[in-house]
Amino acid sequence: MTPGERKHMLSALGLVDWRTRPDGVLARSALTEAPEVVATPTPVEPEHSSEVQKSESNAATQVDKPVEAAASESDASAEESLEISPEADAPVEATVVEGGGEFGPVSSMDWDALEAWLATRDHRGATRPVFGVGARDADVLIVGEAPGASEDEQGVPFVGRAGKLLDRMLFAIGCSRATNVYITNICKFRPPNNRDPNPDEVAADWPILERQIELMDPKLVVAVGRVAAQTLLDSKDTLGKLRGRLHRYPRRELDVLVTYHPAFLLRSPGQKAKAWDDLKQIAGRIAAP
Repeated sequence: MTPGERKHMLSALGLVDWRTRPDGVLARSALTEAPEVVATPTPVEPEHSSEVQKSESNAATQVDKPVEAAASESDASAEESLEISPEADAPVEATVVEGGGEFGPVSSMDWDALEAWLATRDHRGATRPVFGVGARDADVLIVGEAPGASEDEQGVPFVGRAGKLLDRMLFAIGCSRATNVYITNICKFRPPNNRDPNPDEVAADWPILERQIELMDPKLVVAVGRVAAQTLLDSKDTLGKLRGRLHRYPRRELDVLVTYHPAFLLRSPGQKAKAWDDLKQIAGRIAAP
């Protein structure tokens, strides 16, 4: 990466106070060690992604609540708000499907068979399934909540402005969906009106995610946003309590790292320094033998 490319990338991530040390490692400038000041979220242009559509809908009914997220990112906005109801903070419980053992008929399928089988499932009003994208032998699996409008249209997870930010964040640590990470969602079909997935929807698609994990055998799962984190970890804790440390996946010997959804970072750029800390943990896990 050239110095110009790295400078442009760090600027895009809001990490303008980071510099490259003589040994090539990124570090915060000594002149900027003052406590972090969280920037006031600024409006962004509307897009067709599920995250922004959902935040706009929430803003219409809750004018006193910051518009910070959407589809997958009801997550972070709910976590950052001080007015979180117990119902809104409850995790979506996953259950197994009928027949074929714990995870139904998918237990012995390979990647292609699994994707083909998903296409035969009830679309629940969605246009198409969003199976996942990336390197199927990657060490890192990134898991969001559910597809939004753009994802439903294209059949690819994390597209639009939030997806582009995620790609830039991964690029900053030498990763990409084309080479060494795989990206998917807990739910494989877009929920109506970009709402949070309900327990039945999670249960219907859960065997697919479990089989993807089995086939990948990753070193690390990265849960993006509150709903994904709470569902994967079977936890009721807020995103703020869950991020910043490694967790153990309840159903297997696998580490889980929780981080902000990129749509939330678009709304709250002051949190990008925390997201950078999470990215460094991901990079360290990839570099580990």
